[in-house]
Amino acid sequence: MKKLLVCLLAITMSVGLLACGGSNSEDLIVGTNAEFPPFEYIGDNGEPDGFDIALIKAIGEKIGRNVVIENLEFSSLVASIGTKIDVAIAGMTVTEERKLTVDFSDPYYEAVQYVIIPDGSSISAMADLEGLTIGVQLGTTGDFIVEDIAGATASQYQKAVDAVNDLVNGRVDCVIIDRNPALVFADKFAGQVVALPGSQFGFDAEFYAIAMPKGDTELANKINQALKDLKTDGTFDKLVSQYIEE
Repeated sequence: MKKLLVCLLAITMSVGLLACGGSNSEDLIVGTNAEFPPFEYIGDNGEPDGFDIALIKAIGEKIGRNVVIENLEFSSLVASIGTKIDVAIAGMTVTEERKLTVDFSDPYYEAVQYVIIPDGSSISAMADLEGLTIGVQLGTTGDFIVEDIAGATASQYQKAVDAVNDLVNGRVDCVIIDRNPALVFADKFAGQVVALPGSQFGFDAEFYAIAMPKGDTELANKINQALKDLKTDGTFDKLVSQYIEE
């Protein structure tokens, strides 16, 4: 009888957990910042869309986790991992500073910084950036780069498009941002701004990866294997064609 009561109690507790949302334990809560086209942006349906969003959803399918997207400010993403979110994907560059607090998946995309300048500007080399007011998205690689430019001042924005708007309106001298969003903004503001490749400013290539809780090797192994599988079965290349090389 005692064993029967224990079994009944266990069943009752299990049912109670399910009723209270225990089934959501299989959700993968993913933080992003939908202000970085074409990697993440708000789609026509009002929900986050873009290459990174499609990629993490495909990874979720591979590892058997339902992906739930949380749109957060970019500067808060790393600090939110392990508390508000499980992982972050947001065109996030792997840096030594970030690796102090989070782990990263295998890199999935190579990028470089670009400089957006007003159409007709004479800015063309690193020396020309010295002493300027430079628009950057808070917490991004561009933000870090400005710290090392002599006399330059960073004007920080939560949304990259706000930095470009201020460039058009003469409130900043240029904007430093990753290549792909730079090209998107150059097209959106055609005739007003020009995007210059970072190579002529001496910027090094960088790599995007998925940020995860430090020490969670089981999750890291699953995500890395899913990335490999998506590249092998052609899904990754299809997403690149759909979102980045349209």
